[in-house]
Amino acid sequence: MAKLTINITVNDKKYEKTINPNLLLVDFIREELKLTGTHVGCDTSQCGACMVMLNGRAVKSCSILLAQLNNQEIKTIENLEKNDELHPMQEAFRNNHGLQCGFCTPGMIISAISLVNENDSPDEDEIRKHIEGNFCRCTGYQNIIKSISEGAKNMKDLENN
Repeated sequence: MAKLTINITVNDKKYEKTINPNLLLVDFIREELKLTGTHVGCDTSQCGACMVMLNGRAVKSCSILLAQLNNQEIKTIENLEKNDELHPMQEAFRNNHGLQCGFCTPGMIISAISLVNENDSPDEDEIRKHIEGNFCRCTGYQNIIKSISEGAKNMKDLENN
């Protein structure tokens, strides 16, 4: 298999890598960069545990080949905390017990931030519709919805200050 070279930015750090063309983004993030907050849950692009931001929009990293992402920008859950302060959405998940086992949490948070970037005041129905592609196997959805609502308000407040 012929290798190819790509340039990619992950969490504000630029990389030039020679890769196999069949390397998935999730495997690159976890195996090459050792960023393990992005989880592999189903290997079929259905659970949302592998969500990352691609140029500011949430995507499932298990369904994208790294070779497709030359000169693109990726942000993972590890990039949210700044100066030892949690992102407002992370803080809201902590405040509202929006995580149970924590396996789905990084993907839920990435998905929630993507929603709020598109709609800074989502109602409960909009939140539920947006996270349909994220599965929580611990049945924590009610607290996840509360977390996203609070996180959206906190993100909006932060932006307005």
